[in-house]
Amino acid sequence: MIIVDRALEQRQRDGKPVRVAMVGAGAMGRGIALQILTAVPGMELVAISNRHIDAARRVYREAGAEQIETVETVAKLEDAIARRRYAVTDDAMLLCRAGGIDAVLEVTGTIEFGARVVLEALGHGKHVIAMNAELNGTLGPILKVYADKAGVVLTDADGDQPGVLINLYRFVAGIGCRPVLCGNIKGLHDPYRNPTTQEGFARTHHLTPNMATSFADGTKISFEMAIVANATGFRVGVRGMHGPKFDDVQDAAGFFPLDQLLQRGWCDYIVGARPSPGVFVLGYQEHPLQKHYLRLYKLGDGPLYTFYTPYHLCHFEVPVTVARAVLFHDAAVTPRGGPLVDVVATAKRDLRVGDTIDGIGFYMTYGLAENSDVVGAQRLLPMGLAEGCRLKRDVVKDQVLTYADVQVPEGRLCDELRAEQEARFPPP
Repeated sequence: MIIVDRALEQRQRDGKPVRVAMVGAGAMGRGIALQILTAVPGMELVAISNRHIDAARRVYREAGAEQIETVETVAKLEDAIARRRYAVTDDAMLLCRAGGIDAVLEVTGTIEFGARVVLEALGHGKHVIAMNAELNGTLGPILKVYADKAGVVLTDADGDQPGVLINLYRFVAGIGCRPVLCGNIKGLHDPYRNPTTQEGFARTHHLTPNMATSFADGTKISFEMAIVANATGFRVGVRGMHGPKFDDVQDAAGFFPLDQLLQRGWCDYIVGARPSPGVFVLGYQEHPLQKHYLRLYKLGDGPLYTFYTPYHLCHFEVPVTVARAVLFHDAAVTPRGGPLVDVVATAKRDLRVGDTIDGIGFYMTYGLAENSDVVGAQRLLPMGLAEGCRLKRDVVKDQVLTYADVQVPEGRLCDELRAEQEARFPPP
């Protein structure tokens, strides 16, 4: 936020606000719109696309916006922006193609549709903030290639766990400690949760049941930590990560094997620890004098030190990400290169030949983080591509699915991009 707030204030004074368009009007979209419209000088949310236009209008109205217009063409959208009217549409591609828009926020949580939106926006020279862990964890490296070709930024957001973790990772490295583990803190982990078991929680927190399920069954955290791994060069220590239970985050430093962390950093998570929810980074420091100072500052004896952020504020920090991308060409979270960690589909129950796999956070599969070299060598089925695949043979509960187990639907862009990603980045 430091520097970014001053830069946005200057844009406000100059009458040149950063102009943002958003695809998606769900729970996250509602929060983002409220934040931009009520708390961020120097930034405007000029358009929202959603398959149900009434939901887009509701998002604007909840944030106190008036003068909302429905647009059906790029020309009408550009005209609405010029007249400082808020535009809504059911055609996301208009937002990607229109002039007068600096960045596109993709917050649908979809993979096939989300990939189309991201590619279209990048192709028209727009920065993209993809708050879509499933998409980023499946196709992020190849989408980054397209962003680099276009000379724009593709990034996840500051306020979500990957963004909070990468900011903390950069801080730890910046003070001279070597980050060796990026960790997430979960309150619950049960891979067999489903929309029925999570219905009450979802209703209370205004979430869809499948979204609530993806949090509980470990799929979401697997995608989040894959994103972090691909942004840092880290791996996972075992398939699915270790996920030990602790009372306090400080206990984590004694659990993970230091010799292996020093060979190559890990991504992992812990369950039930305070502070929750939060994230942490284990930093290594061996210099005797620096260890003396860290002991003085109450961080312990080392050589592993625990740094943590006790919250993630999701939509509150999204405008910071937009400003970093547009004003400073700086990504909060983006892949370094090829994938190092993927998320693979795993049977939540016994699956039968002929079954068609349902989506993320439903009844049939959960996701596990696995190193990409293993995924490639064993031809494991990415969780992000599993929906719609038809079983060619039985798969028992807790077995990881492979491409040989399924018939992949024809004509999907996500499969084409995945093949392009694998060809460009052979297994490490």
